[in-house]
Amino acid sequence: MKVKIEAECTPEEARAFLGLPDVTVLNEHLVNEMKTRMDANITAMQPEELMKTWTSFGLQAQDQFRQMMSVVTQVPKA
Repeated sequence: MKVKIEAECTPEEARAFLGLPDVTVLNEHLVNEMKTRMDANITAMQPEELMKTWTSFGLQAQDQFRQMMSVVTQVPKA
């Protein structure tokens, strides 16, 4: 047997009907806190510093890859 029920209601009405808690206030608080923290971190990070960090990581990764490849090419073949 297959039963199909369609109900037209808002999310708030569905939560109340199913007995779920209203977390709207908590969600708004968390979103505002995230916005505040992101704004603080963005203003603290200067574009020049960000590029230095990315560039140094890229150069380190290239050096490590080069070293790894030189070790692999130096291993004698059996």
